[in-house]
Amino acid sequence: MSIKIEVIKDKILSDNYFILRNITYDLYRNEAEAIRHKREVYDRGNGATILLYNREKKTVVLTRQFRIATWVNGNADGMLIEACAGLLDADEPEVCARKEAIEETGYQVGEVEKVFELYMSPGGVTELIYFYIAEYTEAHREHAGGGIDDEDIDVLELPFPRALEMVANGEIRDGKTVILLQLLQLRRLMN
Repeated sequence: MSIKIEVIKDKILSDNYFILRNITYDLYRNEAEAIRHKREVYDRGNGATILLYNREKKTVVLTRQFRIATWVNGNADGMLIEACAGLLDADEPEVCARKEAIEETGYQVGEVEKVFELYMSPGGVTELIYFYIAEYTEAHREHAGGGIDDEDIDVLELPFPRALEMVANGEIRDGKTVILLQLLQLRRLMN
């Protein structure tokens, strides 16, 4: 199927912290008649996430922090349990993942494995997330973690079976974290 896009209007609605655009475009499929679409697109840059796991102890390291968007959407206390992550800014994805791991969890990991790149909400958000996993040991611990500047992050070291239970019962509801935990399960890395 060949697709042709003709942009009719591309207006910036907000350029405060990230960019919110209103885009009107005609979508042509197979040289057929145009279908007009009007969409708002939120451009917050790309990000990286990393899940730390310990095969010997059968544990994973996650974080818990307040996320305003979840609170606005009905998460009573706004707290979310997730794999550490951050925006790339000017960093390469692996550099970002390593930086977030040390800042948020306190672990300076060795070898990391890139597992994939995914769009998490392509209907309206441009962000592409780079996913990594890395083994950790107590020898990798540099400090207590908790984030930097205005971040207030709790570091959680959880038994892997407990983390999977938390996905099943809804305590863990962050998409990237669920995907990474399921990846460990599918690969049988924690058996």
